[in-house]
Amino acid sequence: MTMPASFKVALVQMVSTPKVAENLAAAGELVAQAAGQGAKLIALPEYFCIFGMRDGDKVAAREKDGAGPIQEFLSETAKRHGVWLVGGSVPLACADPGKVRNSCLVYDSEGRRVARYDKIHLFGLELGAERFNEASTIEAGAEPCAIDSPFGRIALSVCYDVRFPELYRALAPMDIILVPSAFTATTGRAHWETLLRARAIENLAWVLAPAQGGKHLNGRQTHGHSMVVDPWGKIVAERAAEPGVLVVDIDPMFQATMRRSLPVLSHRVL
Repeated sequence: MTMPASFKVALVQMVSTPKVAENLAAAGELVAQAAGQGAKLIALPEYFCIFGMRDGDKVAAREKDGAGPIQEFLSETAKRHGVWLVGGSVPLACADPGKVRNSCLVYDSEGRRVARYDKIHLFGLELGAERFNEASTIEAGAEPCAIDSPFGRIALSVCYDVRFPELYRALAPMDIILVPSAFTATTGRAHWETLLRARAIENLAWVLAPAQGGKHLNGRQTHGHSMVVDPWGKIVAERAAEPGVLVVDIDPMFQATMRRSLPVLSHRVL
């Protein structure tokens, strides 16, 4: 595919609730805002469609692969606005009836699904009063995923994956890294910016990280700070908290210039 000289991308930040229909309506409004500002690639955060009162709520909301209101929303919304749309994560059924796959789905401007990536690395944390164990309700994926698009080669990942640079090295070179997330406030304050900038720098790639950002009905506080980082590691746009959109111009020539100046990918030994 021929990449345009420049193009607009948008990150959608949300504070999702336990109600799928409510979240889809909110996401639809924000995607429309982004498309209205000229964005051609729009990314939603992890759990954009459901942020339950308990971990099992997403299992109850799971869909069969290829069918269901969440997937229909993504396809129809992409086609309606003529954009590539990234559904940060969708709970899809797996062999274990007590678990789901946490799947990042990508739809093209005709509403066709062009990629599915199942989150490989599952978050676990025991820190003071905070306890998280995604493996109790999520079945891990096994296959890294990158796709060719009108915007270049896009590497897919979800949230906790960002802590594992080997995932991206397996997909390099890429032009864009997507990291839809729902970072906790605690880990976000400590590591979010550093991790995103590191992945951009070491791969000389644009990093697009749409996030959940605020106080949810279940009491959890997500970090927010949806962020676009350029291939030199500079933060070019950021939204601290609350729902909204970030629309940013992407210049592929800037990336090409940086890679000529510092050809780190061709210097790899291992």
